[in-house]
Amino acid sequence: MSTHDCCSGAERDLSRETVGTVTTDGSQQSMTRIRWCLDHGGWLVPSAILVLLPKCPACLAAYIVMGTGIGLSLSTVRTLRLLLMTLCIASLSYLTVRQRHRVMALIFRLKGIGSVLQLLIDEV
Repeated sequence: MSTHDCCSGAERDLSRETVGTVTTDGSQQSMTRIRWCLDHGGWLVPSAILVLLPKCPACLAAYIVMGTGIGLSLSTVRTLRLLLMTLCIASLSYLTVRQRHRVMALIFRLKGIGSVLQLLIDEV
């Protein structure tokens, strides 16, 4: 009879399961499933806000009233909309730069610094 971990589904704690990752310095690191979801879910929240954010400040004011019962003036909603857009774009920009940094570090580690510099020179 097999006593593998996969057979005991009721006793499994998904928040404690680990996913193996390799850090930029080459060391092995374990990452919990929750941390992995938070790391990849960081792209989802600002993207969803930008997609669902209405273009019209009056529509945003109506959504806020329906959702919370708080009435806001159009100038306040216009400022809130601009603030939400700025925060979402800044968040997505940060996530993009962080992901690019991770990819470049992986390339440096895999190919060596000389061949990566040659690749960068060839791109320019």
